[in-house]
Amino acid sequence: MQTTFTPDQLKDPAIQRSNEVLRSCVHCGFCTATCPTYQVLGDELDSPRGRIYLIKDMLEKGRPADAKTVQHIDRCLSCLACMTTCPSGVHYMHLVDHAREYIEQTYKRPLFERVLRWTLAKILPYPTRFRVALLGAKIGRPFAFLMPDARLKAMLAMAPKVIPPVSRNDDPQVFPAQGPRKMRVALMTGCAQRALNTDINDATIRLLTRLGCEVVIAEGQGCCGALTHHMGKTAESHATAAKNIRAWHSEMQAGGLDAIVINTSGCGTTVKDYGHMFRNEALAPEAAAVSAIAMDVSEVLMKLDLPEGQMGHKVAYHAACSLQHGQKIKTYPKDLLKRAGFTVVEPADSHLCCGSAGTYNLMQPEISGQLKARKVETLEATRPQIIAAGNIGCMMQIGSGTDIPIVHTVELLDWATGGPRPAGLDAEGKRAVPVPILR
Repeated sequence: MQTTFTPDQLKDPAIQRSNEVLRSCVHCGFCTATCPTYQVLGDELDSPRGRIYLIKDMLEKGRPADAKTVQHIDRCLSCLACMTTCPSGVHYMHLVDHAREYIEQTYKRPLFERVLRWTLAKILPYPTRFRVALLGAKIGRPFAFLMPDARLKAMLAMAPKVIPPVSRNDDPQVFPAQGPRKMRVALMTGCAQRALNTDINDATIRLLTRLGCEVVIAEGQGCCGALTHHMGKTAESHATAAKNIRAWHSEMQAGGLDAIVINTSGCGTTVKDYGHMFRNEALAPEAAAVSAIAMDVSEVLMKLDLPEGQMGHKVAYHAACSLQHGQKIKTYPKDLLKRAGFTVVEPADSHLCCGSAGTYNLMQPEISGQLKARKVETLEATRPQIIAAGNIGCMMQIGSGTDIPIVHTVELLDWATGGPRPAGLDAEGKRAVPVPILR
């Protein structure tokens, strides 16, 4: 694709990068075949190719974003299925992230939207605030029909029936390895996950220490910055990301780290991109060092000696977009579940997004709802006893549309290697699954 940026425009590192991405696109249209919003809406401008043209026009002309461009960019899930499909290697993620930052700087949204986005940015990345908000949403859920906006109704519906107690395992500390130490790793405890489901981090710590890892919960870490990053709020996202970089780099210098373990794949995609995000900032060397050892928990587990098991349950594996498209990890979680003895099945169109996508299910509830219904239908068609996923957002999204229990992959692997039965298998309103026969 030809571009017409001026020499002055190309002095901006963000424009330089977007120019590289745009010039790599041959507008072949392969991306339209795997774009969830194009499949649902059928509008070329709601496909990656259409959005690329809109972004190109906006950036080249240096004009403020207009309502039409904003609408179609806002409808993008950032599922990154287009990057998996693209034969030309177009790095759509960097382009759309730049577009969102540009929109945030140049477009004045309606007051209600500004307040809504500000509220989400000030609550979701902070576990204590998020817990209070969830409690309020739980109380207000019976009155959802009074809400004048579908997005407010979606926020009330998001609240789980049970808000878990705070896990002290998320506090800064060190968990020693059981037996000889094979690795020393830092665990990213996250933000929303600490409010929505504390079992995931607990299971991760048990499993890693059982397999010979010393697990460090670093002082000062917090939200990865993904939520505000995808809203275009660069200053906020970089501020929270910088705290993580400093916390983990300090541990790298003090005791050494073999990996930074991330069990929420949406966060993992962002942390692995810290090197790019901070490439022009003072923290660039530290950010690059952190990104270099950031790993999804499945990557770390593949390096360890996970014992073979015979659990005997039929598990439908949901591949989170941020894992299969963002991090290009497609087989590890399934390989690990099979090694533990689970029978693993995959739904049709497993490459398509479930509609969660960070705050997408809150900001675009209608499109998100259609994608959720499609994903639930394909998962249930496999007739599983359990659904497994590696991302809390996907778990919340899918779990709200089915009575089949959905738990994190790590919880099942922890269970298979001597840990407790995942509480999510016995959650209210979910089908109980039989106790495994261990042979």
